[in-house]
Amino acid sequence: MTAPMTEIKHHLTDALLIAYSAGTLPEGFNLVVATHISLCDECRAQMHEYDAVGGAIMDEETPVSMSNDSFAAVLDLIKNGDVAAPARRISSGHFPTPLQEYVGGDLDAVQWRKVGGGVRQAILKVDKSASVRLLHIPAGVSVPDHGHRGTELTLVLQGAFSDKTDRFGKGDIEVATQDLNHQPIAEMDVDCICLAATDAPLRFNSLIPRLLQPFLQI
Repeated sequence: MTAPMTEIKHHLTDALLIAYSAGTLPEGFNLVVATHISLCDECRAQMHEYDAVGGAIMDEETPVSMSNDSFAAVLDLIKNGDVAAPARRISSGHFPTPLQEYVGGDLDAVQWRKVGGGVRQAILKVDKSASVRLLHIPAGVSVPDHGHRGTELTLVLQGAFSDKTDRFGKGDIEVATQDLNHQPIAEMDVDCICLAATDAPLRFNSLIPRLLQPFLQI
C-alpha cells in the first residue's frame, strides 16, 4: 500500500537528474535524489526520459571488441557486488524505501543525537564524497544562519520549513549553492524532518555554531 502523494513545488534540477541517471553523483546526493524521486511523479518521469536518452546514445556508439571472459566477469560482479535498487514509490512507512534501506528501518529506527536548540540529527553512513544526515527540527525552531562552501540538497520528509527564498513542504527539495545564505525555520504545529546532503562544510555566520562545527560534522 502506498501513501497518498502530496503536492510538490520544488523539484530537482536537470543537472542533478542527468547526473543521477548517468551514475555520477556522490553517494550522499544519490540517496537524496533517489528518495525525492520515489516521492515525485514529475521528477521520476523526467529521469526515465534521461535514461532513455542515455540508452539511445549507447546504442549509437561504435562497438568495440571484448575479451572472451568479459561476460563471465560481468556475471561475477553482479553476483558479488552491490547492485543499486531502482527508485520506488513511498513505502507504507514514514520514510520512502530508498531511505529505509540506509536507516535500517523506519522513523523509529533512527538514532538521534542532540545538536542544540532542540534540533537533533542522525548521520547516515555513506562514502566520503559527501555527507548525509537526517535533521529533526522542532516546530517553530530555526537552524543557525549559514552559507555554503559547496552544494547542499535538503529534502523535506515531514512538516515544512521556510527561508528567505520560499516555503518547502513535504516532498520539496531545496538546492542550495555557494550563493545562498539563509536561516531555515520550521513551521509551527508540526516538527520538520529533513534529509540533507552536503559536499562541503557549511559556513556558519555566528561564533558558537562555528566552534561546534567539528563535533557536529557538518
